[in-house]
Amino acid sequence: METYGELHRAILSNIPDQAWLKDTESRYVLVNEAFIGACGRAEHEIIGSTPEQVWPPDWGKVYMSTDRAVLQSGVRRRYEETRSGADGTPRWFDTVKMPIRDANGSIIGTVGISRDITDLKRSEMELSDSRSQLRKLLAYLQSIREAERTRISRELHDELGQLLSGLRLGLNYLETQAGDPESAQAAHVHMLKELVDATMDAVHRIASDLRPAVLDELGLHAALEWLTESFVQRNSLPCELHVEMSGTQANGLDTERSTAIFRIVQEALTNAARHARALRVVVEVDMRGDDCLLAITDDGCGMDTSRAANGTSLGLLGMRERALMLGGQLSVRSRPGHGTTVSARIPLHGVAMADALR
Repeated sequence: METYGELHRAILSNIPDQAWLKDTESRYVLVNEAFIGACGRAEHEIIGSTPEQVWPPDWGKVYMSTDRAVLQSGVRRRYEETRSGADGTPRWFDTVKMPIRDANGSIIGTVGISRDITDLKRSEMELSDSRSQLRKLLAYLQSIREAERTRISRELHDELGQLLSGLRLGLNYLETQAGDPESAQAAHVHMLKELVDATMDAVHRIASDLRPAVLDELGLHAALEWLTESFVQRNSLPCELHVEMSGTQANGLDTERSTAIFRIVQEALTNAARHARALRVVVEVDMRGDDCLLAITDDGCGMDTSRAANGTSLGLLGMRERALMLGGQLSVRSRPGHGTTVSARIPLHGVAMADALR
């Protein structure tokens, strides 16, 4: 192995990845600085030793096995491996081992290079998780859309249908009872007017549930006041609203951002009412600098935030996606028995992701 010389040492020293040379007995002959750093041993402890003497036993056995496979087959081998880093976290490596031959073609050792691909692996896993969450979100949105259609259809049929049927019957009665005393007709007309009022109230409520007109007509502040007041009436649960927003900021807020902020608060309140078993909810909206900062806090039963982090709560995933689409962020802070706080930051300016992709 003396033929390797200083040239081989210079080549290995200039390789940023872990690199080494071994003889046919799997003893290290040359190693570079990256290898020494990963191994955590001094160079004199490595040279002349086998992988079983240098690395932990489990890894050493694997490295000896792959060395033998290359020496016996004479074929290059490439594989991925996982090792614990200095901080104990797993790291991934792309490792290549090749035979070294002399001038006569005989194998006299092996050469290996191992590249740290941890960042790539983590990016791949994050991408896979994002795709999985996107599929869940799309399925969730589809189910929500169908549920909303079902609810609207039911309310139109059951509530508006009955009211309109009552109006039709009343009009038929007036048409056939033209000779009745005026007092009887007046009473019937009064009853029909009440049906008309009830119908208009139902139409207004259904339209408000779909998209409150106050959001378009009076802006975000008024819409949040309407939302929290409605929340208190429907759930008999105290809800405080604190808004820090100047007139200039309110007027400069575009429809897409005001809608996202409104829907995030709406979803957070819905979660608090359904799951938190809270005694009090506080909504804070603070337009500070170039951002709108949201915080919806309840004093309820709390939850395991790992569910939110893993995207298993699709309502939370939907809120997070609304924030991300506008270049913002959303986080959930909670512990079982200690309430929940949903926090979000929404930039007040900038191009939305949907527009950027057009």
